[in-house]
Amino acid sequence: QVQLVQSGGGLVQPGGSLRLSCAASGFTLDSYAIGWFRQAPGKEREGVSCISRTDGSTYYADSVKGRFTITRDNAKNTVYLQMNSLKPEDAAVYYCAADITITTVEDMCLLVAVRNFDYDYWGQGTQVTVSS
Repeated sequence: QVQLVQSGGGLVQPGGSLRLSCAASGFTLDSYAIGWFRQAPGKEREGVSCISRTDGSTYYADSVKGRFTITRDNAKNTVYLQMNSLKPEDAAVYYCAADITITTVEDMCLLVAVRNFDYDYWGQGTQVTVSS
């Protein structure tokens, strides 16, 4: 079955860390740009971090810059989002997405709504809760 399968997430205290994983099944991730997105209740889905399919370039939203790190392990066909120094405002459902045609990481992260969320594959979403 061709899909993205997410894992990780959960409840963490402010200042804590979590790592999200996004594993591809049925296709090879290294041909795709990958993005992590999040959606909090009552808010639009927003791009958090994206990584290129070509040169490994990355994009981070200003709100997570310096705290989150996106990496890809092509051998494991998996992309990760390491989240450190988590804040209550980071709480949301996090989604990964893959697209083979997007040309820049900025486009992938910033144009998700403009593109009507029309990326090739989406993960199932995972809840991240940041609370003491």
